[in-house]
Amino acid sequence: MATRVALKFMKECSLYRKLKSNNIPRHYLCTAASSTNHTPPPPIPKRFPHSSKKGRLFTGAAIGLLIGGGAYASTVDEATFCGWLFSATKLVNPFFAFLDAEVAHRLAVSAAARGWVPIEKRPDPSILELEVWGRRFSNPVGLSAGFDKNAEAVEGLLGLGFGFVEVGSVTPVPQEGNPKPRIFRLREQGAIINRCGFNSEGIVAVAKRLGAQHGKRKLETSSTSSPLGEEAVQGGKAGPGILGVNLGKNKSSEDATSDYVQGVHTLSQYADYLVINISSPNTPGLRQLQGRKQLKDLVKKVQAARDEMQWGEEGPPPLLVKIAPDLSKQDLEDIAAVALALRVEGLIISNTTIQRPDSVSKNPVAEETGGLSGKPLFSLSTNILKDMYILTKGKIPLIGCGGISSGEDAYKKIRAGATLVQLYTAFAYGGPALIPKIKAELAECLERDGFKSIYEAVGADCR
Repeated sequence: MATRVALKFMKECSLYRKLKSNNIPRHYLCTAASSTNHTPPPPIPKRFPHSSKKGRLFTGAAIGLLIGGGAYASTVDEATFCGWLFSATKLVNPFFAFLDAEVAHRLAVSAAARGWVPIEKRPDPSILELEVWGRRFSNPVGLSAGFDKNAEAVEGLLGLGFGFVEVGSVTPVPQEGNPKPRIFRLREQGAIINRCGFNSEGIVAVAKRLGAQHGKRKLETSSTSSPLGEEAVQGGKAGPGILGVNLGKNKSSEDATSDYVQGVHTLSQYADYLVINISSPNTPGLRQLQGRKQLKDLVKKVQAARDEMQWGEEGPPPLLVKIAPDLSKQDLEDIAAVALALRVEGLIISNTTIQRPDSVSKNPVAEETGGLSGKPLFSLSTNILKDMYILTKGKIPLIGCGGISSGEDAYKKIRAGATLVQLYTAFAYGGPALIPKIKAELAECLERDGFKSIYEAVGADCR
């Protein structure tokens, strides 16, 4: 296919040169050949000046790369070419570094939404497969909420090879969030500070997108069958890949419970799991919902709203709570007690931190208000994760989030108690090439230490 396209391109170029030598514009050829009326052609436009030598060299190089890439694609196996495509995305990363952080983020989401990203065709290492909430995950590496806030690029992001993707946070009513600029890079520290404040297009817009994507993915996978047995379903409700929906509240809302209930009623039919986000530092008063009484009341009402809806054989989506890393020991004990008592199906640990560790304190950007994510958050969030695994006695699936930038980091989260892990900041810096790298490194870590599955490694450092 690629070779045929290249040959056609060269023929077109050859024809153009012949036309040009006779001073006949190329687009007149089909008219002159097919017309029986020998009307004189319109005046010949003035010739444009020749392009510069550099321009011709650049064009020639681009054509050479196109032909060479096509020839390469036609001679290698799919897995090899897939690996080449993911590696090639590293060449684009420096370009994003010159852009404003939020502009770069928008471009990345748009690229994924339009399918301008590679698609992972290689199977995940079998050692990474696991079952959680009655669903089979091909791997435990997911994308955190905050990247695709409005569910614009679910298909493209899942196609990159993530085991699951979480969209949001989604608020009931559209809101702009906090004034810009609101995203700041600390590149040397592999970190980001953001104070976005739940900028969202609202649940109606997100529901429309998820509904369309849900139908499309379900149609594409309806003819396939799962070889993994009847007890667990391969992938999510609508096909391969698990989709989580992270729910937030409007800044102007005085009734947080009502906001989360609206999100459940509107979006739960498309979600493989739901998340109550009560830990963003950028919405005033939100973190107060992590208190024992407030959390208990909130979870009870949201669970009731979910359970009163009609569900099929699969039942309602599991409900998770996302907590902050800036919690006292008493706070953690209260959250664990509520989660166990109300049988919360999972906890995400953790959101961004308002602390500024020593590794970033000397960076002038660290003075910006907002939540810090990335490498400096790793130790803090991992320690909270380990504490929560012990407090919940390993009875609740935990998602480890915060500072993961390698397979070794993901492995440490799992050993600290995480069943699943999520990326955000490292993906923003490293791009698509980071995903297969982390999965391969994680598989190597498990095999190196003699584990035969993810399950065996979960909480290994807490025993």
